[in-house]
Amino acid sequence: MRFNKLDLNLLVALDAMLAEKNISRAAERMHMSQSAMSNALSRLRQYFEDDLLVQVGRRMDLTPRAQMLQESVRDVLLRVDIAVATSPVFDYASSDREFTLFVSDFTLQTVLPHMLALTQKKAPNVRFRLQPQAREPERAMERGEVDLLVIPERYCSPTHPTEPLFEEQLSCVVWNGSPLAQGPLTLAQYTAAGHVAVSPGHNQHAFDHLALQQEGVERRIEVTTFSFTSAAGLVVATDRIATVHERLARQAARLLPLVIHPLPVPTAPMRQFMQWHKYRAFDPGIVWLREVMHEAVAAMHAAD
Repeated sequence: MRFNKLDLNLLVALDAMLAEKNISRAAERMHMSQSAMSNALSRLRQYFEDDLLVQVGRRMDLTPRAQMLQESVRDVLLRVDIAVATSPVFDYASSDREFTLFVSDFTLQTVLPHMLALTQKKAPNVRFRLQPQAREPERAMERGEVDLLVIPERYCSPTHPTEPLFEEQLSCVVWNGSPLAQGPLTLAQYTAAGHVAVSPGHNQHAFDHLALQQEGVERRIEVTTFSFTSAAGLVVATDRIATVHERLARQAARLLPLVIHPLPVPTAPMRQFMQWHKYRAFDPGIVWLREVMHEAVAAMHAAD
């Protein structure tokens, strides 16, 4: 099929090459031979009168024309995929559809077990691919690589639909053998102590950092971890403090010798949201998944 003399099948190959910046990996992704992918690139270069991919040292880079094409090509293919592949109804009881969710380990530990328990009963053949939140989750969503983001409100993209899921407060945890475990935790003690902090590793500060910064509170960070669920355990046998999500604090205190203190400075709660691509707003499968996530939150609250 051609449009303005362009074989539209070449757009799929172009999308893969622009994403991978590597002919061999693009060929693997498309289940094509490397020679067939090289031929596709040759035809694309001829059509666009541009090299598109150029060798720079040991890697390949996109030309300025290719950079201009990248998002437009992905957008066109995503629209076609949604229009053609999306069923007008979603029969979750018999479907074997796979949903990709980008979530933090906080969400994995709190909401997702309830969601998986619910769907095991309702939709036994539906599958889930749980991925760590990408470095730029909105770009993964733009490329159609994720069905649902579960993410704090402040990190949501302004160009795609969102829906509130639940709110979460912050708490402090300390080792029960620490002097900080005795009596209420004061702001002076909090700022004087060493801290375990979370840095998720995708160029975004964790919610606690931003919430405390907004209140003008500075911490002396002595340990940084990439995992929200690990922070509480890292204070054991030390005099450090970890500022963590309240539900994670309670879970950790059931298993470890920890004491939970209220945060000695008031902060606004973290508002956890769902977000999905605007083109998929009426996808019956995504609509169902969002409903199930709300049911999972209700089950989580009931279990608190």
